[in-house]
Amino acid sequence: MIHTVWPYLAVMLLVAGLFPALERRFRWRVFEVLPPIVLTYLLVTALAVAGLWQVNDGIRAAQGMLIEHLVPALLFLLMINGDLRAIFRLGPRVLAVFFSTTVVLFIAFIATFLVFRPWLTGNAWQPLAALSGSWVGGTANMVAVKQAIGMPDRLLAMSLLTDALCYSMWVVVLFSLARLAPAFNRWTRARSSAEMVVEEIRSHGPTTPENVLIWLGIALLVTALSDWLAGHLPVSSMVSPTTWTIMLATGFGLLAAHTPLARFAGASTISSAMLISVVAVLASQSNFEGMAAAPLYLMCGVTIIAIHAALLALVARLFHFDLYLCGISSLACIGGVAATPVLAASYARSLVPVGILLALLGYILGTGFGLLVASVMSSLALT
Repeated sequence: MIHTVWPYLAVMLLVAGLFPALERRFRWRVFEVLPPIVLTYLLVTALAVAGLWQVNDGIRAAQGMLIEHLVPALLFLLMINGDLRAIFRLGPRVLAVFFSTTVVLFIAFIATFLVFRPWLTGNAWQPLAALSGSWVGGTANMVAVKQAIGMPDRLLAMSLLTDALCYSMWVVVLFSLARLAPAFNRWTRARSSAEMVVEEIRSHGPTTPENVLIWLGIALLVTALSDWLAGHLPVSSMVSPTTWTIMLATGFGLLAAHTPLARFAGASTISSAMLISVVAVLASQSNFEGMAAAPLYLMCGVTIIAIHAALLALVARLFHFDLYLCGISSLACIGGVAATPVLAASYARSLVPVGILLALLGYILGTGFGLLVASVMSSLALT
């Protein structure tokens, strides 16, 4: 059994790198259903339950410090690729589809909570709120919302499993719908976006050792500055100093994306490694307590996607949106930047940059969206 901090951190880093390395090397099909980040969470949770390390004061303090400082730093690095000017250049039609997608997702989350409210007592709404951050942004936004609303670590497994399994199902559906595009577009009276041309996202050079050090230093400085500023801002029952720290770090990242700093390579590589490391640390504090509730959250996830799909189809009919943009916008929210370009390429290669930019826009909005959903669910839970 591990009793000290450094062997504990070594295990976290090794496990965090294990499944991404296996995916890159072997491309096993299991990763299409359960991505490396979910497998990492499950493995670390299993090791924690098996008692590989003792959660003493030293390890508990290390866990708290890592989460408190790494989550804002992670969000700052993720925002570096959030070029708002490139996103606005997509034009009003594309942005209208994306924002319609987020609106119907909001309705779907709140409607699902009201349907399942008798079984989601107490703080059981929190995994859905964290999931909403992921289903507009990504796993980093889920973690940010979890931290901001004070969700217990043991409930994160519900959000992650629901995210992975329901998202995998939805990806299959969206790929299968491509052949129905002509019929869908006739029904909505929409013109196909397959011929849309978007300027490619600027490419970055290779990640060098000095870039890694620079980005890590900047990210940690931004975290310290955000934490200091958060201590001077007003708080409430839903907006804590942690919430302010997360939102400030996100804002600083968006500002940095429009400065010469954005030309330095390495931010995306470091943020990917940092994200899965944060998830590993979170999992190390968890156990399988409450896993019997997993089927309930899976039913919630399926219901959310079903309502989302039905409402988005009606909105497409009303505003004459085509299937390709609806599918890409939906996956940009629910799937993120990894899967959306693949779907876009299967529709039309010219839409790949659209998918990337919309997924990045989701990262920008995901935390705020999740906090809004959390605020509404919290209010409804009290009535």
